[in-house]
Amino acid sequence: MRGIDTATACAMFLRLLALSLIVWLAAGAAEAQNKAAQPRPVSTRGALDAEEMNNIVVFKRASPSVVHITTLSVQRDFFSLRTSEQPSGTGTGFVWDADGHIVTNFHVIQGGDRATVTLHDQSSYPARLVGAFPDRDIAVLRIEAPVTKLPAIAVGTSRDLQVGQKVYAIGNPFGLDQTLTTGIVSALNREIESVTRRTIKGAIQTDAAINPGNSGGPLLDSAGRLIGVNTSIYSPSGASAGIGFAIPVDEVNRIVPRLIRDGRFIRPALGVTAGPENLSRALGAPKGVLLVDVGNGSPAAAAGLKAFGRDRSGRIVQGDVITAVDGQAVADLDDMLSLLETRQIGERVTLTVWRSGQTRKVVATLGSSD
Repeated sequence: MRGIDTATACAMFLRLLALSLIVWLAAGAAEAQNKAAQPRPVSTRGALDAEEMNNIVVFKRASPSVVHITTLSVQRDFFSLRTSEQPSGTGTGFVWDADGHIVTNFHVIQGGDRATVTLHDQSSYPARLVGAFPDRDIAVLRIEAPVTKLPAIAVGTSRDLQVGQKVYAIGNPFGLDQTLTTGIVSALNREIESVTRRTIKGAIQTDAAINPGNSGGPLLDSAGRLIGVNTSIYSPSGASAGIGFAIPVDEVNRIVPRLIRDGRFIRPALGVTAGPENLSRALGAPKGVLLVDVGNGSPAAAAGLKAFGRDRSGRIVQGDVITAVDGQAVADLDDMLSLLETRQIGERVTLTVWRSGQTRKVVATLGSSD
């Protein structure tokens, strides 16, 4: 056997060296790939800041009181005449008391034949309507559920709210239950329109995101207390555009007990009929409630109020214009009705009355609007 010459030996060495390099590079690549496939170590973070902690506390405290409301409507097949129940809408509500009363917007249940309430633990119960006040877009339902599942929401006040303070909204936007959004009170004393076209005065404006499905849910302050009921948004697209409205809790806390007690809101009344605004201008009367009819035996008649009319020759007979109730000016009938809603039947009110350029004050005892 002949020996290996120098050139051949060098070639073999180079091949072995190249093979070793390839093996080394492959091993390095495999090791790098294994390292890349491993989870990265978790960075340590500090404690949550005070605002984050308060967000969490408010949500944990209030969310068990927030419910999901589904309304169903009965539909009849045109050909078979069979009836079936179809979902007609969803919304939000909250637990008012341990007796199972649930507060929501009237428009959430409007048009539905029955409603189902889903609680925080996802248990569902059929609901019955206790009472509603469409003029203020408020309704009360009731469910039969264990007391342990009915934590009543903490109630605050809306009379001392300030623009800029923090607020929270909890609801079920687009059917996504238990959703928290945050924002501030953007403005106060806004006017929005109810489903009956009556004006809801004193509404809270907020930039907390409110979307379809949030209606009827609670608006909370930073202490987790109820300060309003989310009711509508202002948006060309129908989605949140940073302008939402809530009915102030002082209105809710005044109306809900009456709905629970009476099944409806019975408005205190004077027993008068008001003329249109253009009639007031034509007669040169001041802003207020121009009376075109005073009911026989009504509180207004007992107080000596008189309606405008015509004598036998067709001339205008001067009547009364109510310009204030207990010192609060009223520009029209809607203003007066809103003020009377804050009073009780049988309560005495002082009316400022204008007639033929003269102003006087009279006392009337409120009757029932029934």
